[in-house]
Amino acid sequence: MLTIAARVDVMNRLGRAMAHPTRSRILLSLLEQPGYPAQLARDLQLTRTNVSNHLSCLRSCGIVAAEPEGRHTRYEIADPHLANALNALLVVTVMVDEAITCDDPGCPIEGCCP
Repeated sequence: MLTIAARVDVMNRLGRAMAHPTRSRILLSLLEQPGYPAQLARDLQLTRTNVSNHLSCLRSCGIVAAEPEGRHTRYEIADPHLANALNALLVVTVMVDEAITCDDPGCPIEGCCP
């Protein structure tokens, strides 16, 4: 089990990773599928430099991993457990925030959707 100080460090890294709107957009994109900096920049209408800087931050936080593929680098969520946790966090946020309405017709959570 991690010490309290180690757990605080992990929580701070996660918070820092998700605190910036651009990093959150990149994370949401990577939750759907792995991506490449140029493709992420194009899809999110950002500059390649901006995306690369945020991916670097996400890597240093341990949230994403980079896989070299020849001259390109593919980015993905670092671990499937982390992807599940991020998705669960989104679901919980929808459940507790009365201003957000779940729009998933296949939502398996009882009482979530109208």
